[in-house]
Parts: sequence; C-alpha cells; structure tokens
Amino acid sequence: MKTAPQTPLTANRIAELIQEVGFPRGAVNIVPGTDMTGAMLVEHPGVDKIAFTGSTQVGYKIMQAAATSHNFKRVTLELGGKSPAIVCEDADIDSAVGITHLGLFLNQGQCCCAGSRIFVHEKRYDEFIEKQVKAVEARNCQPSWESDPGFSNHMGAQVDKAQMDKILGYIESGKKEGANLLVGGAKAADKGYFVQPTLFTDVTDDMTIAKEEIFGPVMQVMKFSDDDEALARANNTPYGLGAAVFSKDFPRARKMANKLKAGSVWINTYDAFDAAMPFGGYKASGQGRELGPMALDNYLEYKSIVVGM
Repeated sequence: MKTAPQTPLTANRIAELIQEVGFPRGAVNIVPGTDMTGAMLVEHPGVDKIAFTGSTQVGYKIMQAAATSHNFKRVTLELGGKSPAIVCEDADIDSAVGITHLGLFLNQGQCCCAGSRIFVHEKRYDEFIEKQVKAVEARNCQPSWESDPGFSNHMGAQVDKAQMDKILGYIESGKKEGANLLVGGAKAADKGYFVQPTLFTDVTDDMTIAKEEIFGPVMQVMKFSDDDEALARANNTPYGLGAAVFSKDFPRARKMANKLKAGSVWINTYDAFDAAMPFGGYKASGQGRELGPMALDNYLEYKSIVVGM
C-alpha cells in the first residue's frame, strides 16, 4: 500500500494492527512517499497488478505508465466523480434533503462519489431549497477533538492547504459565472483548512462548478421539468461513479436508475455499501470494480491446459 503523502499516519496505524493480529511478515507492506514512490511501483517489473484510488488525472498517468512498463501490468482504477442526485416531484422531501445533505457533506465533501449535482423537480424546488439551506447553515466547522462525538452536524477541515485553496477557487468561479451563492462560500476559521459548507442555486450545466470535481463541501442545486431532461443532464458528464433517484414510485425510480450511467445508483438512499456489492465507475470514473467477487477476478490469471490423449 502506497499512501497519499498528505495522510501517512492512518496507514501506519493499520500496519501496527496487521502486525498485532499476526499477518506473516512481508505479506502487507506500507510504503509512504511522494508521487515518485508511486511511479516506481507502477513501473517496477516485479509488480503485477496496480489498484489505484484517487483522481482521474493521476489515473491517466498510471494507465500510461503501466502500458509502457515491461509486462503490461493489470490496472484497476477507482477515480473521481461528479455524481448526480435526482429528486422527483413525488419524493419525500424531508428525507431527500437529509440524504443528499449527507451525500455531499460527508467527510467535508472529500468523497469520490459525493452527490454534488442535485437536480430537483421544479414543483418541489423551492421547498427543497428552503429546507436544505437550514441544514447547511446548521453544519458546524471545528476540529474533531473539540466536537461532541454525537453531534451529527460536525464538519472538519480539508486535507491540506492546497485542497482548501482549490475549493475556494471553485467557489469564486461559481460566483463569477453567475451561480447564486446562498450559504457559505469562504474560509471557515482563522486557523486550519476549514471551508464553510456552501450551497449554490441557479447553477447551469455549463458552469465550472457543475462540470468539474470539486472534492469539497460545495453543493449545486439545479431545477428540472421532466424525467427525460433530468436523465440527459445527469448523464452529461465525463464521470460515472455514483448517482441517486428519489421517488415514492419505485417502478419509475427503477426505470430511471437503469438509464443512469454510473457504477452505483441508489434509490431513496445514498452511500449505502456492502462488501459483497461491486463498486466502481463508468467512463472517466475508472475501470474495474472493488468489493464483491468481481474484485477478486482482478487478481486472478486464468489458464487453459489442453492435453492430447
């Protein structure tokens, strides 16, 4: 496991636990380091398989390096997303507000399948916005060690200054391109890398904040008129990691889910995972799957042995 340079300590703790439970020495190796370390692993002829979780941009580089290495090593990629959530006019709005709120603000928005593009039917749009604004305003930014463990509205800092600055840059682009900033939109504290939970409305599909992965606590809410429009706009992205549909009409929701081009589609929920359920993306969100039996196939080579009798 090659860890991200911003977060080495978590994996080091995992290494201690691996030793504690008795894994054979050398069975699991934690390799902290920079991008150069990752490049050496990808290009090394002694490595047969690469599984990468991270940005689409780095995923492209890994694919190129693996193809030019000595053995055309196998690569699976779990990359970024710009996941849509469609809230139909017959949805339970209170439930949809709460679930989409968590689907975006979980982990400060630093989640590959964060539901950042929320399409709400025009008949329920105002109600959704009114309730979502209250939920966003109630979210509190502070260090985890200062918060009540049971406080569900806590939101911590971004991973580093570079990520914080990137998010603030996206917020500025949203304002410049004409989106309506309803809540947040600035740094949240004098110290640390905290960004205020942010909500934009009047977002159009051609705006930067609607097209590019922000990887931060920035929600975009858009209005739609009918299912076909919502599906076309939801699929109009180079990404395809996650998606959601909110409706009380299950046959309708299932039909829409079938048409969404994403590796995971949730109906009336979000971020529901299981170890048996394959997870991965379409298009620029990656290739291959983690979890489930499909994940094991990535690490197997099949051989045919033919014997002449």
